[in-house]
Amino acid sequence: MPVAPHIREQLAGSSVIRKMFEEGIQMKARFGADAVYDFSIGNPDLEPPGKVHTVLASIASSVQRGLHGYMPNAGYPETRKAMARKVSLEQGVAVDFSHIVMGCGAAGAMNSVFKAVLSPGDSVLVTAPFFAEYVHYARNHGGILKPVPSKEDFSLDIDAISAALDATTAAIIINSPNNPSGKVYTSGELASLAAALESHRAKTGRTVLIVADEPYREIVYDGNTVAPIFPLWPAAVVISSFAKNLSLPGERIGYAAVNPACPDAKDMIDAIIFATRILGYVNAPATFQRIAAECWDEPVDYSSYQNRRNELAAILDSAGISYFKPEGAFYLFCKVPPKSGTTAEIELSDSEFCEHMKKYHILGVPGAGFGRKGWFRLAYCAAPDMIARSAEAFRNAVADWKNGKSMEDRS
Repeated sequence: MPVAPHIREQLAGSSVIRKMFEEGIQMKARFGADAVYDFSIGNPDLEPPGKVHTVLASIASSVQRGLHGYMPNAGYPETRKAMARKVSLEQGVAVDFSHIVMGCGAAGAMNSVFKAVLSPGDSVLVTAPFFAEYVHYARNHGGILKPVPSKEDFSLDIDAISAALDATTAAIIINSPNNPSGKVYTSGELASLAAALESHRAKTGRTVLIVADEPYREIVYDGNTVAPIFPLWPAAVVISSFAKNLSLPGERIGYAAVNPACPDAKDMIDAIIFATRILGYVNAPATFQRIAAECWDEPVDYSSYQNRRNELAAILDSAGISYFKPEGAFYLFCKVPPKSGTTAEIELSDSEFCEHMKKYHILGVPGAGFGRKGWFRLAYCAAPDMIARSAEAFRNAVADWKNGKSMEDRS
């Protein structure tokens, strides 16, 4: 049975993050785990709060009948009420549980939203750099992802966004803190975005949905906070999960929250619930809905991520790699260092440099996969001792890159 042509096409450009992650597993088997410096995937390494294990053990030992049965497609009412409290605190707007739809992770929730709102040919704007899977999430439902360049400091370029808006624009994704840059958008930027969307609505009659993707909301540094979007734009949906903040990426538990002020909010909620069912998710995982309801506000100390950010940044400084200092999440987005005899204006190949780093057993992800050529991403949610051990490898990799040499030349 032949694979569908459009899937074959997408497979050819599928996630380079996952590709690097799989290569890392192979390299560790070949060279030993201590000899490989894997910065490929954003797999949080903090353990979940102790309460997660306590609640899980209680559920596992329960003899309550129907514990693992079906529930409403939107999720357990008590879980949705807990998420409504969470979103109300974050957004500064009273959100009722009926505006919450539990999802199979943030990815499942976003796909349900796009299934609900996109028609074939609709476009979804996103500021570059962006999480690569957004391309496929939009395309899954007949949409087309249209990247818009950010400013040099990765802040929103409102003029560029305004120029990109047209009659096909159905939604815009705002990911703060941003993956891969770690940029946190300010309330001023979001207010300017809302003003641009209002101007567009007045001209065209079409309301653009803001999809705020916020799985890293709690992981911020240096006094930064993630600004709420609900008070600024009625047609907004917040997507989030417990993959990053509670370190539960494998449990696939997330949600979509619809702004109560959203035009036709009930119709949108009904459509997201329907999409959740017909996409085959049916409902979010039962056990971790219960855990999320009880553990969503458990305190977590993210200072170790900040410490690792600082340690890896110091290593990159010593190696001669420049980067954007992240304000949140756990990634460093770095510029490909120039080679000898080149100028800063020449766009260097991020794929070529990541291949070069692999010879020194360093795994990073090319920026082209995030819509930003000439850059690469390093995930520092990695073991501190691995980060420390990587210093010499980075220095050697950059020195040889600049001089046109390779690992073999050191033999």
